[in-house]
Amino acid sequence: MTVRTRCFQLLLLWCCAQICLTQIDTKGFTGTETNDGVWVSSQAQEVLTSRLTTIFLPVVYIIVFVVGLPTNALAIWVFLFRTKKKHPSSIYMANLALADLLFVIWVPMKIAYHFNGNNWIYGDGLCKVLVAFFYGNMYCSIAFIACISVQRYWAVVHPLSQQQRSSRLAVSVSIAIWVAVWLITIPLYLYDQEVRARNLNILTCHDVTRPSQKKIAAGYFLTMGTLGFVLPTVVCIISYILMLKSLRNSMSDPTIAKKRKKAVVLIITVLLMFLVCFTPSNVMLLVHYILLLGEAENNLYGFYITTLCLASLNSCFDPFVYYFISEDFREHVKNTFLCRSERTVERMRVSFSALKYSKKSNTYTSESGNTQSTEC
Repeated sequence: MTVRTRCFQLLLLWCCAQICLTQIDTKGFTGTETNDGVWVSSQAQEVLTSRLTTIFLPVVYIIVFVVGLPTNALAIWVFLFRTKKKHPSSIYMANLALADLLFVIWVPMKIAYHFNGNNWIYGDGLCKVLVAFFYGNMYCSIAFIACISVQRYWAVVHPLSQQQRSSRLAVSVSIAIWVAVWLITIPLYLYDQEVRARNLNILTCHDVTRPSQKKIAAGYFLTMGTLGFVLPTVVCIISYILMLKSLRNSMSDPTIAKKRKKAVVLIITVLLMFLVCFTPSNVMLLVHYILLLGEAENNLYGFYITTLCLASLNSCFDPFVYYFISEDFREHVKNTFLCRSERTVERMRVSFSALKYSKKSNTYTSESGNTQSTEC
């Protein structure tokens, strides 16, 4: 055997080895499928056993649960039992709080999963439910935030319009969003979310995709990312740009300029919160599944699941957005904490409306001449 022939054989063996390694290592979190699981790549093993997924992610989810559960429950209580006039914006915010609450109540399972070394012990059915609620919450939240954006734009530009006061339209739109989102999440129940990582001997939930099912998963999430995120984001941005333009045109009136500036700051804050929470996760979702579908090298999964985790922080931020957006919501929360009934609040409102307020003395004066100070 000549040296040339020997070199050619070695080169051929090296090429075959590279092809085999490529089949194992460069499909994202898929790997080589067997009858009872998937042999995942070394990069996948590193992520699934790292402190990122076993410590950092569950700590973030604990914050989401501890903050999101009471605040969203309080928000729903206020919208349902303390708010008499159901304005369209309050209807959308109530539905947003409900979507957040439905997600938060499942978070303890996700916390236990990550603390258990990414080993799912609750069965494939609950894994599918958890994944469906996770993505259902995200796209419900995005849709209702888009509705709130359009509603606020309509209220600013057309304040006397009957349409912007119609609660019937808001209820119809809300029902349509719930039905659409939950119909769209049905495919998540149709393929395996619980997959055994053979070389780690753990059952993963949504972290490993079977190679035979990757086209279904990639096609589904690429469609969801486009329809569920890109389109509502465009609606939000256009609504806020037009709203800012309308507010800027009315800044010439000094009597309302201060309120308008406050509204502008609030609009920019809400838009930034929306973009920070949802843009990284959805962009990474699209990138991850494009790479998975194209069988390209994918070293971004750790960043992808981190951005998905950070997107869940939106469930904590939303109640504080309600607080700053709605003056009525602030009053209802304050009265709830002070244990004031609706009758007591109404009685106080009637009594104060009968008083004349003096800015110079910072007092209320009744018609009989009695004076009450506003200071405690």
